[in-house]
Amino acid sequence: MSGKLTYKESGVDTREAAALVGDIGAHVRRTQQQRKLHGAFGLFAAAYDLSEYDQPVIVTGCDGVGTKVELLLERELYATAGKDLVAMSVNDILTTGGDPLLFLDYIGIAKLDKPKITELIAGMCDYLEECGCILAGGETAEMPGIVPQDVIELSGFCIGCAEKSQLIDPSTIQEGDVLVGYGSDGPHANGFSLIRRVLAEHGDVFSEDDILALLRPTRLYHDVVSDVSKAGVTPRAMAHITGGGLPENLERLFQGLGADLEIPYWDHPSARKLFEYIDAEDKFHTLNMGIGWVVIVSPEDAAKILEAGPGGQVIGHVVSREGVRVKEASA
Repeated sequence: MSGKLTYKESGVDTREAAALVGDIGAHVRRTQQQRKLHGAFGLFAAAYDLSEYDQPVIVTGCDGVGTKVELLLERELYATAGKDLVAMSVNDILTTGGDPLLFLDYIGIAKLDKPKITELIAGMCDYLEECGCILAGGETAEMPGIVPQDVIELSGFCIGCAEKSQLIDPSTIQEGDVLVGYGSDGPHANGFSLIRRVLAEHGDVFSEDDILALLRPTRLYHDVVSDVSKAGVTPRAMAHITGGGLPENLERLFQGLGADLEIPYWDHPSARKLFEYIDAEDKFHTLNMGIGWVVIVSPEDAAKILEAGPGGQVIGHVVSREGVRVKEASA
């Protein structure tokens, strides 16, 4: 032994990191059944052939899991974190009318842990396989002394493409248009700074089952978008309901217009418990309130997507007044 320091002794094991690439290979291949990269996986950058598009327009998005990740890591729900990571970016791509083509992840960890990272990536690939999006690469950064031992940093990046003529154009929204909402599977990956505060102050009220119900993965809305397309409907706009709830996420679509909404009673026992400790107005601006996706269509097209889509229901109409007003129906 030379007595001189090695990279591994400093806390970074590049050989173990290289071995991880082989371990996750089977999961990566699951995401390449519907589409293929132009060239080999594992190079320094990924390429995708867009020649099947006549006038391709690239759409991009990035997101994370937010502070929900703390509760997930405490319960070793790594696959759920992976699904959340994918859905938060892929859903945003879907709002444009684009196809999600490539996904890349960033994982920051104090010390490489192959079982944890493999489970994270398996969760990602479950959702990526479902929507035909390729896990094109990513970065796993081993950062001792920077990332705490019990923390995993997560970021996701999605690249999609659409025909220029098929891009969704929210400027076409008109007074009288119909808003169709689709259910969420829980708070998804938003509002958890508030949720964690409630749990910290009133944790004795919430069972572990209650908390697990709040931690269900973000729903992937690829099925909704596919069914709407099959019905022959071109939406005026689509919205992924994330931070800011229904008001903020819908208001960004309107130009001098607004909407009046009456959403269904959110029959989610854990969420109802949360509401006992959350400001009655603020909950609408923090949580999705049981609606994770909204499609805005002309009145003539509303019936078509209600028949085609999985579980859509009319939640309101576009009005000439600016701003979004939301109320919840009674139980």
